[in-house]
Amino acid sequence: MTTQRTSGRRKQALAATAAVAALLTTAACGGGGDDDKGSKTGAAGFDAANNKVAQASAAKKGGTLKFGAAQDADSWDTTRGYYGMMWNFARYYSRQLVTNKAEPGAAGAEITPDLATATAKVTDDGKTYTYTLRDGVTWEDGKPVTSKDVKYGIERVWAQDVLSGGPTYLKDVLDPKGAYKGPYKDTSADKLGLKAIDTPDDKTIVFHLPEANSDFEEMLALVSASPVRQDMDTKSKYGLKPFSSGPYKFASYAPGKDLKLVRNTSWKQASDPVRKAYPDEITIKFFSDANQLDQRLLSGDLDLDLNQTGMSPQGRTTALKQHKANLDNPVSGYVRYAVFPQSVKPFDNIECRKAVILGADHVSLQTARGGPVAGGDIGTNMLPPSVPGAEGQKYDPYKLAGDNKNGNAAEAKAALKACGQPNGFKTTIAVRNNKPVEVATAQSLQASLAKIGITAEIDQYDGSQTAGIIGSPSNVKKKGYGIIIMGWGPDFPSVQGFGLPLWNSKYIAQSGNNNYALINDKTIDGLFSSYVTTLDDAGKTKIATEINHKVMEGAYYLPFVFERFINWRSDNLANVYTTDGYSGQYDFVNLGLKNPKK
Repeated sequence: MTTQRTSGRRKQALAATAAVAALLTTAACGGGGDDDKGSKTGAAGFDAANNKVAQASAAKKGGTLKFGAAQDADSWDTTRGYYGMMWNFARYYSRQLVTNKAEPGAAGAEITPDLATATAKVTDDGKTYTYTLRDGVTWEDGKPVTSKDVKYGIERVWAQDVLSGGPTYLKDVLDPKGAYKGPYKDTSADKLGLKAIDTPDDKTIVFHLPEANSDFEEMLALVSASPVRQDMDTKSKYGLKPFSSGPYKFASYAPGKDLKLVRNTSWKQASDPVRKAYPDEITIKFFSDANQLDQRLLSGDLDLDLNQTGMSPQGRTTALKQHKANLDNPVSGYVRYAVFPQSVKPFDNIECRKAVILGADHVSLQTARGGPVAGGDIGTNMLPPSVPGAEGQKYDPYKLAGDNKNGNAAEAKAALKACGQPNGFKTTIAVRNNKPVEVATAQSLQASLAKIGITAEIDQYDGSQTAGIIGSPSNVKKKGYGIIIMGWGPDFPSVQGFGLPLWNSKYIAQSGNNNYALINDKTIDGLFSSYVTTLDDAGKTKIATEINHKVMEGAYYLPFVFERFINWRSDNLANVYTTDGYSGQYDFVNLGLKNPKK
């Protein structure tokens, strides 16, 4: 899962210095800030909504819930959206057969029925999934949502030539040979020709998987499995005004400026066990400058940040000093890291990769990302804490949070000698120019590597063109990008939902590639194949741990941090909590207001 946030001017990159990190640490430990318990401001208190519900009973019906954002969604089309905040927000106007529980912490990553009366009836050794739709589920014009609407919405994933950008898990699992060409090229009269899905009646939908996949229901909980009604499908324009099956509908949308949802009066509470629909209206105001957004949050004009990737360095410093009771410090589902493309010499040699891992100053890298509070714990491996099978800092094969946390020059130089580069070498670090914290991280790594004889030039590329720049293996090789700075979070909380696009050889692509290291390891591929056909949770967890170990043993990555955020909630926000279902974001779906008239 990708996150996007344009976090202000490049000079902010230098704000996350040791001094700022020290301030953050002090504030998190109880000093230098506003009253933790919120008695002065009416806020719930520091970390009051972190994996628990703050002010649940205070939520009232009515009012306008006000989001701000420094970046618009990639698309509001349920098929095309891939930003984590879009998936979270889209549940206001879209429903799925199953969805994440509206509960804090780890429980929020569990699956619960939504459009369906129950989770799947699974038969045929895990290859057949059957659902029955609830009574009373309607579109915004009052017409019933049918099984055919669900099937059609899922079929749109196949129309990648028109609706590119979103996750394609359902396409890959239901039609691995690519036989179906999508609804826009479907020659059947009803445009419902995908053979892997049956709709025997308007209330029943049956999925037939060619091979079992133990995470299939997790894939159906993604918004890409939302129903879409054929007569309302405007194809590439659908994201401008999706047709609602949820409690809210689009009233207006000006891309990059603002968005407004109002109540869908055809929605029935009795048909929806997940959504409470507290506000009357929900608005988003988009800003081009993250500092301006943070100022509006601090002033109380807005309730929360849509992007949920943390306040900018300037904003969070002010917030921790003056408004600590309005802040939460969740662990996100993201790992921030450097990755070494094996196509760029000398990183085809494992010892050269190890030299960078061992030579880096991991405390300095953590500080560049904001310190232990705003940046996160030092990353020691590549499986984020929210994914079953993760071991956190207990698994630290290179002692990155231990003996080698400040770098180990002796071991790094021994690795350089072992890879035939005893005097070091030159390389290039690729980093997005619209991510100031990543630029600061690159500068930290550059300084560390210089101490062991590795000269690293930093190339800041256009962050809006990631897929065609670092996502192109041929361009990476041409540019000599030996080190790429990136981050990744789970599409759903499993090793498949996190690591498959990063580590499986079949996901190496010529454009839009995410397997930047070009890992082509038969053992890792085999473990993924075993994982998807393993149906018991204990077995899945064991394989996930094994995959993570194999990735780290290959020295393909230098993890920076298990990321944390500093996120804002207004005094007026009620029933607010973070959820593992959306990588530590606040769960948007049942947010309410204490004072709806405010």
